[in-house]
Amino acid sequence: MHKKFLALGLGLATILGTTGTVAAQEQQHANSVKAAADQKELIGRWDITIDQNGKPSPSWLEVKLSGFRTLVGHFVATSGSSRPVSEVKFENGKFSFTIPPQWESGKGDLTVNGEVTNGGLKGTISYPDGSSFNWTAVKAPEMKRTTAPVWGKPIQLFNGKDLTGWKAVGNTNQWEVINGILTSAKSGANLISEKKFTDFKLHVEFRYKEGSNSGVYLRGRHEVQIEDSPKDAHPSSTLFSGVYGFIAPSEIYALGPDKWQTFDITLVGRLVTIVVNGKTVVTKQEIPGITGGALDSNEGEPGPIYFQGDHGPIEFRKIIITPAK
Repeated sequence: MHKKFLALGLGLATILGTTGTVAAQEQQHANSVKAAADQKELIGRWDITIDQNGKPSPSWLEVKLSGFRTLVGHFVATSGSSRPVSEVKFENGKFSFTIPPQWESGKGDLTVNGEVTNGGLKGTISYPDGSSFNWTAVKAPEMKRTTAPVWGKPIQLFNGKDLTGWKAVGNTNQWEVINGILTSAKSGANLISEKKFTDFKLHVEFRYKEGSNSGVYLRGRHEVQIEDSPKDAHPSSTLFSGVYGFIAPSEIYALGPDKWQTFDITLVGRLVTIVVNGKTVVTKQEIPGITGGALDSNEGEPGPIYFQGDHGPIEFRKIIITPAK
């Protein structure tokens, strides 16, 4: 081949090669931009509803970006506490993660598969016992308040005589009023107020037996733990006065079993303040999502006060709520 044509051919090949490289780089960049955009759609907090054979059951997920490209998170199943997710695998609008079992029965792990839809998520959840259910999710509301609450008149939720204004759900109802005390002498049903509230101040007086366990659910979705926790225990979100799985108190300020104690709880949006026996142990901390055992995952809606009665003996007497207007 003539040198002139050989040089021309080499030059053309170089140009074509360079063009191909540029095109590949541009496509790679476009793919990276799309992947980042898809990630952005997944990142955030999600209120999940699981369809368990026709029964809607609440769940919750938070996805965060760790570093430049790794997605991590936290997950709350229909029971138990918030669990860390070490990696959320995500590609082409679909994601999955696997976590070890907590209170679930069966062998193996819990696996969640999902995909980003128009304004939400949907997918399947597979439990260690082999069962699998479909679920859908919507973005959790931020619930930020722009003005301070104006408080209404206090309401006595318990009349000291009977269960008027309350309903038992779950197992057999064991709740009764004995000498003016709302009593659950053994594990059984949970107790839910018929009235629902948004922002409020709640005063509750309670007494538990040695080794017992209960809880006060705010709006029916966020549990403040009542438990016979040792006073010298390191504060934890799953111990006395913690918001279960999310917020640890500054200290365990419990008086112990068989003594009357008080919670004074203020909930405004997601911000909660908890005063235990006159001592503030949580100050305007954000509750990220629902806790295990929640009635539903509709966080933006009003909800009831609900007492856990399926974990052991518990008693209540004064129950006063002051709602925001």
